[in-house]
Amino acid sequence: MTEQNMKMFSIWFWVGLVLGIYGLIITGAGIYYVFNPETKTVLGHYNPSLWWGIIMLVASFIFLAITGFGKKKV
Repeated sequence: MTEQNMKMFSIWFWVGLVLGIYGLIITGAGIYYVFNPETKTVLGHYNPSLWWGIIMLVASFIFLAITGFGKKKV
């Protein structure tokens, strides 16, 4: 590939992508544990994995929106 064909991505794009992947995994685990609770911990009824997964997904969307993912650049 030549330099003209290579597209550079901001570091924040990759941060958003990783947060999105981890957020999907953690949110999926949180949804699973809502319907199949395995442990009876003190704060388990608050479902922290579900909340943190959603927070990570929101952060991912913010980072991807800031980098302009989906915008066509000339």
